[in-house]
Amino acid sequence: MLALWFLLGVLVPHTAARYTADWASLDARPLPPWYDQAKVGIFVHWGVFSVPGFGSEWFWWHWQGQQPPDQKCVSYMSKNYPPGFSYPEFAPQFHAQFFNPGDWADIFKASGAKYVVLTAKHHEGFTNWGSPNSWNWNSVDTGPHRDLVGDLGEAVRNRSLHYGLYNSLYEWFNPLYLTDKKNGFKTQEFVINKLLPELYNMVVRYRPDLIWSDGDWDAPDTYWNSTEFLAWLYNDSPVKDTIVTNDRWGAGCACKHGGYYNCEDKYTPGQLPKHKWEKCTSVDTLSWGYRRNMKMSELMDLPSIIEDLVRTVALGGNYLLNVGPTPDGMIPAVFEERLRGVGAWLQINGEAVYASKPWRVQTENTTVPVWYTSKGTSVYATMITKPPKLTLLLLGPKTSAVTKVTLLGNSKPLPWSPVSPGGGLTVLLPELPYAPGQAWTLKLDGIL
Repeated sequence: MLALWFLLGVLVPHTAARYTADWASLDARPLPPWYDQAKVGIFVHWGVFSVPGFGSEWFWWHWQGQQPPDQKCVSYMSKNYPPGFSYPEFAPQFHAQFFNPGDWADIFKASGAKYVVLTAKHHEGFTNWGSPNSWNWNSVDTGPHRDLVGDLGEAVRNRSLHYGLYNSLYEWFNPLYLTDKKNGFKTQEFVINKLLPELYNMVVRYRPDLIWSDGDWDAPDTYWNSTEFLAWLYNDSPVKDTIVTNDRWGAGCACKHGGYYNCEDKYTPGQLPKHKWEKCTSVDTLSWGYRRNMKMSELMDLPSIIEDLVRTVALGGNYLLNVGPTPDGMIPAVFEERLRGVGAWLQINGEAVYASKPWRVQTENTTVPVWYTSKGTSVYATMITKPPKLTLLLLGPKTSAVTKVTLLGNSKPLPWSPVSPGGGLTVLLPELPYAPGQAWTLKLDGIL
């Protein structure tokens, strides 16, 4: 049925420009505008890996895939589980009994995020939906016995947030994949019989706004049939006008091909990139998935998150902040606290973030570190530390007779004076109020 739907989609004439299955054509597709306007998203890593909750979401690979195995993982299993215990036996313990998608969506909404990306399938191959191509290794057949992707998607969209799905191209221990790998990726049994049918099904069933592809690095895009899939996605899929994709579609594609660029995990460019990009990072600095033994000192504090967000947006990027829920379906309270803190800061300073554009000057450090954004005729200068005195020197802006300076959250104009005819101004600050994340934003109007 899916193959017939796909064939019909290809045969239906469209008046819009069509993309061919090559990078020159696909890379020329404009990014749907919602994504750049959104700026802030929440990443959610959740799966069977949440059950052992040890090391990271790569636990299975570190225990039984890499050679030699990670002895910490081997020791963890020998001390806590019976001999012969296999990784798939964790799946029935992935109960998600406290999972309330409405509660999650409320937290994500309160964070100020405009989109949410859930792991539909990580490298372990377990799907968080009832994939017909993943029999008995999905959240409907075992574990939670529910459609996690669908349930969260409904709740997220009911709160006017965009919904994206993470999908790993490769699966560590899938026999079909391992056979293709052994054949030097000259065969495509895994791609034809597992990956592509599952991807098409996922798109048609859930209509995501974003596909966050990963697990591509072992093989070239020609093995994954990436360009053929993306041509269908952009031309004939039910989300062809709104779908956003990243750059992980085969070895060598990162930072080169696809929609926006991730380049690498926690990517932070040193200067303004020419292409739209996204920084994905995690509140837990050591893992994307839930860890039972995480410590406070291993987590990003709120000021660090806000500084990271501000820098990313000033350099034209989106900020995707990850949390790892527990196997019983709870977002750890410390993660919720961080997300609500981000939302409290954005409630005051979001005007400088959402739908903003990089300014001609992205940053300066004359008094304290300042990052600039712009929107329309306004320029925003965000201070990521409190100035030692109640004056702030800014050398980037060029003032005019109608220049007006305000502090976001307070409409009262602030006194200022020009530094020189060539530009710059000194702003007399009020006593800065408490700010979540210890960052404050000035709005400058009438800047040349």
